[in-house]
Amino acid sequence: MANCETCGNDYDMSFEVHAQGKVHVFDSFECAIQRMAPICEHCGVRIVGHGVAAGRHWFCCAHCARQEGMDALVDRVEMKV
Repeated sequence: MANCETCGNDYDMSFEVHAQGKVHVFDSFECAIQRMAPICEHCGVRIVGHGVAAGRHWFCCAHCARQEGMDALVDRVEMKV
């Protein structure tokens, strides 16, 4: 058993997440998200999906990025067929 690094629960079904050369231990996906997911710099939500990045800035969507002055980011791209 191992203790969750977010809540401290000592759980027999804990799991490891290997990221950026470090090993993290959690008892649930909820705790893993709370500890590891980036936070949108505009609205403050945890970015669970792909999100968008502009340099070293993270946003949950292009709308939030544009609200912070990152005008080049878009949610969809028109495709020509």
